[in-house]
Amino acid sequence: MTPSELRHYRDCHRDGLLKDTVPFWFPRAIDPVHGGYFTSFDQDGSLLQTDKSIWFQGRAAWLLSTLHRTVEQRPEWLEGARSGIDFLDRHGFDADGRMFFSVTREGHPLRKRRYVFSECFAVIAYAAFGEITGDERHLNRAGEVFRQVLDLLSIPGALEPKVRPDVRPMKGLAVPMILLVTAQELRRVTGDPLCDEVIEDCIRQIERDFLKPEFRCLLETVGPQGEFIDTFEGRLVNPGHSIEAGWFILEESRLRGGDEHLLKLGTTIIDWSFEKGWDHDYGGMLYFVDAKGLPCFEYWHDMKFWWPHNETLIATLLAWRLTGEERYAHWHEKCHRWAYRHFPDPEFGEWFGYLHRDGSVSTRLKGNLFKGPFHLPRMQWFCWQLLEEVLAGAPVPPVARKTSVST
Repeated sequence: MTPSELRHYRDCHRDGLLKDTVPFWFPRAIDPVHGGYFTSFDQDGSLLQTDKSIWFQGRAAWLLSTLHRTVEQRPEWLEGARSGIDFLDRHGFDADGRMFFSVTREGHPLRKRRYVFSECFAVIAYAAFGEITGDERHLNRAGEVFRQVLDLLSIPGALEPKVRPDVRPMKGLAVPMILLVTAQELRRVTGDPLCDEVIEDCIRQIERDFLKPEFRCLLETVGPQGEFIDTFEGRLVNPGHSIEAGWFILEESRLRGGDEHLLKLGTTIIDWSFEKGWDHDYGGMLYFVDAKGLPCFEYWHDMKFWWPHNETLIATLLAWRLTGEERYAHWHEKCHRWAYRHFPDPEFGEWFGYLHRDGSVSTRLKGNLFKGPFHLPRMQWFCWQLLEEVLAGAPVPPVARKTSVST
């Protein structure tokens, strides 16, 4: 990329974050009565419902804390983050210590799922908020919830299985992937040595069990030891999810000073996922594909969701930064051009979340229990920070000639 191109992308991400995305969500997402955040908004920011996503109590608190730490110590960002943290403390946890998925505006529980995603988002929120406030209670709480997640995942029967394990035992990519990035954030803040062990295990599982060279993909679901399950679900590939896992691994390579094995692993995942996921007919990233090229069973398989494009933009930019290979710059530009042609709303700001295959808008809503202030602002923040680093002339971490993750 030329310096002018780098400045263009830097300005696009910085201004998009600070002048478009963040102002769309805040302060309107903050509940002035009960605290916490709303996320279900129409195109113009009108509130569609008041039920609250526990995912986003953690995600949004993390975002605001991160902006306060890295961009500017704005009081409204600090207090906005506090609103989510306090709501989590009061209403996020069930009596058994596990967390809810959704609650009413007042915080009464509505739904509790079999996963630990609410817990993982709470970990990064507590860690990030504890860092900017210096409050040991929140830092300790982050470590406590993290260990609770590990306990839930290690105790048979602690979490209700999706499919009967006595008939078809299986495991999903989502768990090691989200544990990896959660541990990275907790380690950054607290230096907890347990995080290194978790990161090692997560990367080992992803490489050993989910990465399938015979299909050139990262599978979403496999058997307990990585066995291929030749069913609709077993053949399912979510390219955006895979690419997200790939850049988490690239980031770990960077954090370790340029680990060659992790660099190769992360770029391989990104290469195969972009190869399978890019729609050569209409452009953009397909939501689901089949590992064998067979028909997918999910009816939205060919839609274009906002977040896979966010993750692809991060992954391709980071891959270019760490390898210097121009194909990643080309992929970044290709995805950037398509995404910014179709997702942003020039009238009311932010991005539409759900497009048809041809790029036309499927629904005008800007948020729900799954879409809120996370993937888009994280992408804009991460890419902005990375491009500032490049423009400042910071050196690329040298490649360490070693394999750090044993298989």
